[in-house]
Amino acid sequence: MVPVLFLKFIIFIVEKMIQRMMLKLENLVQLYCACRQLHSLSYRKIHRTQWKPVQLSTYPKRPVQLHPPLWQTDTFISVALSQYRLLSTKEEKRVGKQKLPQIKPKIERQEVELQKRMTVEDLARAMDKDIDHVYEALLLIGIDIDSLEQDSVLEEVWIKEVIKKSGMKYKWAKLKQEKVRENKDAVRRPPADPALLTPRPPVVTILGHVDHGKTTLLDRLRKTQVAAMEAGGITQHIGAFLVNLPSGEKITFLDTPGHAAFSAMRARGTHITDIVILVVAAEDGVMKQTIESIQHAKDAKVPIIVAINKCDKPEADPERVKKELLAYDVICEEYGGEVQAVHMSALKGENLLALAEATVALAEVLELKADFTGLVEGTVIESRTDKGRGPVTTAVIQRGTLRKGCILVAGKSWAKVRLMFDENGKTVDEATPSMPVEIVGWKEVPSAGAEILEVESEQRAHEVVEWRNYDEKQEKIKEDMDVIEAKQKEHTDAYKKERENLGNLTWRQRKAALYKTNKHLITMRFKERVESDRNVLPVIVKGDVDGSTEAILSILDSYNADNECELDVIHFGVGDVSENDINLAETFNGIIYGFSVNANKSIQQLAAKKGIKIKLHNIIYRLIDDLKDELSSRLPPSLVENIIGEASVLATFFVTVGKSKVPVAGCRVQKGQLDRKMLFKLIRNRDVIWKGYLTSLKHHKDDVQVIKTGMDCGLSLDKNIEFNIGDEIICYEEKEVKQTISWDPGF
Repeated sequence: MVPVLFLKFIIFIVEKMIQRMMLKLENLVQLYCACRQLHSLSYRKIHRTQWKPVQLSTYPKRPVQLHPPLWQTDTFISVALSQYRLLSTKEEKRVGKQKLPQIKPKIERQEVELQKRMTVEDLARAMDKDIDHVYEALLLIGIDIDSLEQDSVLEEVWIKEVIKKSGMKYKWAKLKQEKVRENKDAVRRPPADPALLTPRPPVVTILGHVDHGKTTLLDRLRKTQVAAMEAGGITQHIGAFLVNLPSGEKITFLDTPGHAAFSAMRARGTHITDIVILVVAAEDGVMKQTIESIQHAKDAKVPIIVAINKCDKPEADPERVKKELLAYDVICEEYGGEVQAVHMSALKGENLLALAEATVALAEVLELKADFTGLVEGTVIESRTDKGRGPVTTAVIQRGTLRKGCILVAGKSWAKVRLMFDENGKTVDEATPSMPVEIVGWKEVPSAGAEILEVESEQRAHEVVEWRNYDEKQEKIKEDMDVIEAKQKEHTDAYKKERENLGNLTWRQRKAALYKTNKHLITMRFKERVESDRNVLPVIVKGDVDGSTEAILSILDSYNADNECELDVIHFGVGDVSENDINLAETFNGIIYGFSVNANKSIQQLAAKKGIKIKLHNIIYRLIDDLKDELSSRLPPSLVENIIGEASVLATFFVTVGKSKVPVAGCRVQKGQLDRKMLFKLIRNRDVIWKGYLTSLKHHKDDVQVIKTGMDCGLSLDKNIEFNIGDEIICYEEKEVKQTISWDPGF
């Protein structure tokens, strides 16, 4: 009886335990189903359906508290596990079982597209990381980043290692094949039939050294006062004038600057001229710009007439001038050559008619003719921006007849001619070959020296400008690729050279050596390192005309002191200083230099508010001197030692101070004086042993501040410094001296 009861009791206990286990299992299943329903809510927009639990009539849902009978356990579990797979629409219609589509989680920048010749900046952009991340990864793979810049080209192996270290994959980008564009440029017309050509006035360029009287000569011919209006008394632009001689002939004169800064203007003048008048001062003779002018004329294969000016002065020596010209292959008629030489005085108007007759005679020999019909061809002499008329160019027409409404192209700019003016500011209706004219109607300011070509329509003008922009861009890409390849070779050679020194080490030793060498670079961000190493002066250059800006930039191109202070021209242009210039200067912390331009009151106030310097000049060499002073101010001052006194050590001994012995030197002042407040240095056998301040200076056991020439004294330095008889003691002071930039602009 007892075993039966005990057995029933055991069965009862087991049933209770099974019920509790089934209850826990049912609760876990329902919790799992609820979680799946909540998780599926985020996919409503994709599936456009709604997850809902479905009540089965055969198996009603039991509350959590109920304990299902043992015989229904398997059935309940199968129903519960199938509920999360059932879908119902808003009308609660069963649509059958459907699996959730698998949506892969989005991994940011999992694959990086590789391209050829990727720079550090390109790789950072492709990885969607900052540049410092790339540099740190390069350090980890053992690359010396000290010589790498943002535009440095990385090797393919380095790029792949950086991507792997960053936990990404790489793939090669698909190459875009660009179609070869058709050449849409405008070109000059073929030479005209000689039978259709008509005589034209000669174009004469006046060249010579600065202040030799070129503009004064032209003033006399034109009966004007151009020289008196020039800033500083020197010509700083090309002037184009049509002069009517008393004999009825017309001559177009180009007056070019003689200053050294305007070499490009003089070269441009000779390439569009028929005759060169070389003005040489009789008292000065052949000078630097005289020689340069001769070379320009020879390069352009233009005949020369020598005008020996200032012959009215007592010290004038015309014969010496002719002899000096022989050294440069300019042989005057008096010495058996073909070059005409005219003695004259432009200031007094002496012998001007002889110069004009010589010019006309040479023009007749040259038989100058041109085609007055067809599309216009010409050259931009000068260009500027006028407040009321916009971009304006001074041009000389070489072929065709220019009229209002013509469509012109010059460089990367085009124009529909609205107005034309002569050198006196009067409007003209047409301009024929050899005639200088101011043209209004340009969309942008063309460069001085640009070729002017007439085209058929505005659409054709757009095609030409678009093609020239595209061609320039392709040339720039080609130049950049050459620079990139050169830098890549330089970096590769440096990398291989460094690896040669580490070739005998194991990879662990190599990693340790590279880390030890570059660990100081890891803590410093790359941008901070670049900024801390550079001493740079950003400048903005604004000129009144394109030729002036060109002359200033030509001088700045000769800057060769980048090791002291870098000169960075961040922008240049034509016209007055604008608000955009102020904003750009603020961005780069630069200075604005203006040549013969203005800055109105509002611009000056804005610049003062933002702390931007605006420096305006009317004479070019003063602008360059100002720039040199600004560059010099960026240099750190140098320390110069000023020696105050000298003494020699005659005896040495030790003095007990506390528990230590201090070496003392017995000295005699040989020159100047010893001042305890100043710096001292100990010299032995011409080598500096020690520098610093004295610990004591005594005269007859008394502490003193100054010991003068011929007096004896005892002095002590650092307790660890011992003296030898014959040592020299120098007393000196250090002064900061302002440095001057070593750049010489050449004038």
